[in-house]
Amino acid sequence: MTYPSVSRGGQEYPPLLTELHDPPARLLLRGGPPEILSQPAVAVVGARSCSAYGAQVARDLARELAAAGVVVVSGLARGIDGEAHRGALAAGGQTVAVLGCGIDRDYPRAHAELARRIVASGLVISEYPPGVEPAPWRFPARNRIVAGLARATVVVEARERSGALITADFALELGRDVFAVPGEITSGLSKGTNDLIRQGAIPLLAAGDVFEILGIEPSSPREPASSSPEAGAVLGFLADGAATLDEISRATGLGSPEVAVALTELELAGLVLGGDGVYRVKIPAGGRPPLRRIENLVDGVGENDEAQGGDGKPDGDTEADV
Repeated sequence: MTYPSVSRGGQEYPPLLTELHDPPARLLLRGGPPEILSQPAVAVVGARSCSAYGAQVARDLARELAAAGVVVVSGLARGIDGEAHRGALAAGGQTVAVLGCGIDRDYPRAHAELARRIVASGLVISEYPPGVEPAPWRFPARNRIVAGLARATVVVEARERSGALITADFALELGRDVFAVPGEITSGLSKGTNDLIRQGAIPLLAAGDVFEILGIEPSSPREPASSSPEAGAVLGFLADGAATLDEISRATGLGSPEVAVALTELELAGLVLGGDGVYRVKIPAGGRPPLRRIENLVDGVGENDEAQGGDGKPDGDTEADV
């Protein structure tokens, strides 16, 4: 099978990629038009074995970026990469997956369906011809392309020696902006990102931080409909940190069925995210927590408002942590 390609020096070759000291001579393509590679793009990368929180952040961030017309670039790996691609697709946007193997391979195999969805509206690309097997040394080479295509790179979660830090290094060498999502200081998954921030990376608290740096106008946030007092109590409690349904119930004095209904209401309004039984407030694209909305919802709940507001490598894979 013959795959379309863009070659260095050609009109369709992405201009940002030429700034690499060793840009690929040719990129093989699967999917949409090559012009996608020259559109404003942000790389979203991180650990394969990510936390539920990291997965949610990657998905939500990519969704916000794609909704604003930004192309999301990542490496099709498990964990953060896959979630970034899924978030962009959920917004109906475009995403580019860069392979560390031959263009004919869907790697990892578990992401074959995800690759098919990406190809339908975006691109899967590789500098390697068909038949080239994945190998550990090819993934750092892949990461230089991920960084080279993007105007900024966001590292969501990364261990101390994560391959995602290699992507950040390439971005820094190119003089591009590097963002890192702050994490718990006791978590190994946050060691790499927290170190990046200590070394000067921009702490990412919301998609609006990226929009501001790139001069991009985000899509207008959807204001929620009038919410119930129960939803206001739940949102007020979650403003101080993530919690399980049982923890919310104990803190607010609401029964589990009432909490479940309130959480559904808040998720549909785009104010709360849930995953693995844990719920947390979603920070909007504008870059600031929804304090005004929280205050409006909590007003009038009752005299207890103040109390309520307190409180390894996968099977057979040769891929390095990316």
